[in-house]
Amino acid sequence: MWYSSRLRDDFSFKQIPPEELRDNVFTLVGKNFFLITAGKENHYNSMVGSGGGFGVLFRKPTSWCLLQTTRYTLELMEKVGTYTLSYFPNEYKEQMLFQLTGIQTPSSDMSFKEAGLIFECRLTQLTTPAPDDFCTVEAKEYIREAYKDVNEYRKYAFGEITRVWVKK
Repeated sequence: MWYSSRLRDDFSFKQIPPEELRDNVFTLVGKNFFLITAGKENHYNSMVGSGGGFGVLFRKPTSWCLLQTTRYTLELMEKVGTYTLSYFPNEYKEQMLFQLTGIQTPSSDMSFKEAGLIFECRLTQLTTPAPDDFCTVEAKEYIREAYKDVNEYRKYAFGEITRVWVKK
């Protein structure tokens, strides 16, 4: 998707350390709407997120998300090596991907003016799990079902959280 972009002076967010995040991560990932965005101002792409999480990996605050292997966002993520996770208030659900205003973060990653919370991440690992990598029957069945069609294959992207921005 392509969007209109604004310069960084329109960046109305304040940076907080990841440890100061007060949002419930299960609500963020499981119930809130969010976009995964990769690329830079002159060429970026976003997709609606459908799962993922947050934690600590290699002693660093880390995010992980799932992307279909056919998504252009994944291709840009691999090329640029960074991505953002942008979380929105519920009133933007219907506008998602169509009427949002692209903005650059101070480090030149892309997000959206209407977001309430932005994570900037540096890609640390991409992995494609196999059904046998999972231990529960439910997880194995989910992966086997998803892998019936090559267009449904998923990659798991792990990224060090480099900055967290909250709306001022």
